[in-house]
Amino acid sequence: MSGKTTSEHDRPAARDASLEAWEVFRQEKDGDPMRHGGSVMAPDAELATHYAREMFGRRQESVRLWVVRRSDVHDLADPDLLQPPLDRSFKKPGGYVMRDKLAAARAQSGQAKPKARSK
Repeated sequence: MSGKTTSEHDRPAARDASLEAWEVFRQEKDGDPMRHGGSVMAPDAELATHYAREMFGRRQESVRLWVVRRSDVHDLADPDLLQPPLDRSFKKPGGYVMRDKLAAARAQSGQAKPKARSK
């Protein structure tokens, strides 16, 4: 015996206790949004970056990676923050998108815009 106080069985458990979860966000090509790719377990940011690069970048499936400590991600589940008290749906541009699509479809088919109905 060498006089060590820990056995060989205790070392992996002690090492696992210092591992942290890191979330990996990836971008497949320029212009795409960042999407959650998965998570890695690592003791520090440098090793987490290496693990993320190995898992999500080695086959060139990503052009950009973000590696974030899971404890630094904040959950905004408070309904007061996410749903304002006043209805402001009129400020959303959803209606304009449909109008543009209809105009493009009419122009492509050669149809004229229908006249407004009278009441």
